[in-house]
Amino acid sequence: MNDLFDAVADLPLTIESTDRTRRDRDTSSGFVRTTTTFHLSGPDGDGAAHTGRGEDVTYDTEDHDALADVPPFDLTGEYTVASFSAHLDDLELFPTKAPERETGYPYRRWALESAALDLALRQNGLSLGEVIGREPRPLRFVVSMRLGEPPSTDRLAAVREAYPDSEFKLDPTPEWTEAVIEYVAATDAVRILDLKGLYEDTEVDTEPDPALYERLLDTFPEAVFEDPAFTDETRPLFDGADRRVSWDYPITGVASVEALPFEPEWLNIKPSRFGSIESLFATIEWAEAHDVQLYGGGQFELGVGREQIQLLASLFYPDGPNDVAPGGYNDPDVQADLPTSPLDAPTHSVGLSWD
Repeated sequence: MNDLFDAVADLPLTIESTDRTRRDRDTSSGFVRTTTTFHLSGPDGDGAAHTGRGEDVTYDTEDHDALADVPPFDLTGEYTVASFSAHLDDLELFPTKAPERETGYPYRRWALESAALDLALRQNGLSLGEVIGREPRPLRFVVSMRLGEPPSTDRLAAVREAYPDSEFKLDPTPEWTEAVIEYVAATDAVRILDLKGLYEDTEVDTEPDPALYERLLDTFPEAVFEDPAFTDETRPLFDGADRRVSWDYPITGVASVEALPFEPEWLNIKPSRFGSIESLFATIEWAEAHDVQLYGGGQFELGVGREQIQLLASLFYPDGPNDVAPGGYNDPDVQADLPTSPLDAPTHSVGLSWD
């Protein structure tokens, strides 16, 4: 049963043309982020033109480069949201080369599915909230960052100076010194510590460090610990603290949640990891039925993808420590006059959009 998906599944959409655009931007984490936005365009029943958009957050720039000489995907036709999703089952999403990582497949599929849902809503003059019967609410967010190598608290201090009420999601590493840990703890503003113990073949892979895990658990008694790597040495550290564990990297659908070592208390919902709208909505419904606390996660989106994950968080888990801060918080330099948490609730705008 997936009442959320059933609410959108039969929405009709017409696609007459497709296009895509690319973005590149420096980030506070020291790399250049590249994304590709897919544009699906077509008329509504009165002939007015509309465009739906979705952002491919595949991390490897090579996968975006490989699209340069590929014509836009031919997706013209009449669909429903459900039939469009089924059509993607047979579409070669990476026509010239396999993606650098398997995660490329759901990331690109999500870009196309979210663009199709955006277009369907626009062509039918509807917002997502109206269709699923939920009101958008003010959105709490945290500011996410790594402290670098060697670790420095300078950026953390700069964000706190500019925005004193900020809450944070930080990525501890074995290089964190005692002084860094004490400074971070003294802020009393850290809501999530992302241990990144489950990532594979990425620049942020972090080997489990029992001494660090123990120190952090003792020092941050209220923080949520995301993606710990359980080993013979680290698993006992969480005895009695399972309620403080959250999962991110492995969460791709209901089956992945049910395969966790224990029923979760927390989940980080990153829509792009799910690939399909149906899988995302089914997982949200499963979590709500099991009283699992949710919060949204971001993927350094550069365009419409950021608005869309903010909207989803506003509709489904607005009070969580959502890692969906406005994009300016990811810039290398701390920007002035950024929106602060919580963001005002969006209006029931037409499409899969914030306002």
